[in-house]
Amino acid sequence: MATAGSAAATRSPVGAGLALAGAGSIAFSGKAIIAKLAYRHGVDAVTLVMYRMLFALPLFLAIAWWAGRGKPPLSRRDWGVVAGLGFSGYYLASTLDFAGLQYISASLERLILYLNPTLVLLLGVVLFGQRVSGQRLAALAVSYAGVLLVFGHEVTLAGPQTLLGAALVFGSAVSYAVYLVASGAEVRRLGAMRLTGLASCVACLLCIAQFAVLRPLGAAIVAPEVLWLSVLNATACTVAPVLMVMMAIERIGPTLTAQTGMVGPLSTILMGVLLLDEPFNGWIVAGTVLVLAGITLLARAR
Repeated sequence: MATAGSAAATRSPVGAGLALAGAGSIAFSGKAIIAKLAYRHGVDAVTLVMYRMLFALPLFLAIAWWAGRGKPPLSRRDWGVVAGLGFSGYYLASTLDFAGLQYISASLERLILYLNPTLVLLLGVVLFGQRVSGQRLAALAVSYAGVLLVFGHEVTLAGPQTLLGAALVFGSAVSYAVYLVASGAEVRRLGAMRLTGLASCVACLLCIAQFAVLRPLGAAIVAPEVLWLSVLNATACTVAPVLMVMMAIERIGPTLTAQTGMVGPLSTILMGVLLLDEPFNGWIVAGTVLVLAGITLLARAR
């Protein structure tokens, strides 16, 4: 009995971690679906990002406060680092992502964003002179071949605007990769939850300020559906995934969490087909398989 009980206790954190990682990946993938649904009501990217961050701001403030209890206040240098990471990792990445979603499908958007591990690897080569093994080069080639496959097919269907949308989303992936590379030491020093909460607050304020500068106040008047979708985006697809992924990392570690997160592209494709009437064909299946295979190869190489 004692042996069975201890085995169940050992499996429980792993099962909970896998469930949290999977749920977090699926919830975060829903961001693109909700954005595409909101665009049907005539809202633009700047306004949509503003509402998403406006509704998320109180929750991120609560996270930052909770994670910072009993810890020393941030220095001037710390605030500068938080501001820079918030700009790159959340403000710029979110703005470019939402802008790109106006021109490409949610499926292609998710596949481009899943190039993030390969971009982190490339930044390590460029910035720190890291060497790349043949297995890693093969992983890069397979992943990018998958994205190019879906991209080439979508260009034939949607026209040249697909290039603009893909470029914007790729810029979002690069911006977030820069955040990941730059935040390594700061996460160890400040804590992942505290840094995420503070950096996200900075991004929220920047997105709200961007709207105030680029749009008249009357642009804030949008369809009620946009407001409800933004609330859902801010809670279920922004704040909740952050918490779930952090809790998953505590239970099963970052590697297994990242591998479990591969359900993200699959869930985006499924939701895109069911909710957006996006096409589902052999090109998308083949591209998705290649991207996931490349990320798997990269994880094994590490």
